[in-house]
Amino acid sequence: MDAPHFDVAQRQQWMSVLAHSLPQELAALWVELKLNPEYQVIRQSEIGLVQIQARMGGTGKRFFAGDASLTRAVVQLADGTYGYSYLLGRDKAHAELCAVIDALMQEKVRFRTLQETLIAPLAANREQRLATRRTQINSSRVDFFTLVRGDNA
Repeated sequence: MDAPHFDVAQRQQWMSVLAHSLPQELAALWVELKLNPEYQVIRQSEIGLVQIQARMGGTGKRFFAGDASLTRAVVQLADGTYGYSYLLGRDKAHAELCAVIDALMQEKVRFRTLQETLIAPLAANREQRLATRRTQINSSRVDFFTLVRGDNA
């Protein structure tokens, strides 16, 4: 088998984009591609819980902040390539589609096309959503300050 044409960081990037994609956006882009790959479901999409860890101030000791729903799926293409997905939420169809796309992204012949027509637009859409949210948050931001009295110096 040939060595993969991508590195681990690239795969992490596209899997992150898929996991953070909105199901309706991903489905619309997928339909436009008109791909119908043959695949076998290795692990049915299943919903579970994952414990969320946090740190006070981002630097303190870790603690469990609560639980979140997680959906995962595993598929195998006809050529033997496996695709995986883990995403927050409870959307089984979205998880299966993300796993299929992960498997297809590993194929040299489809990598560039999927990167340009699927992953890049999804990443741009997410960045736009984040920028809009940052703007909303910053518009209501309040900066507090304390005045020091002269006799406490």
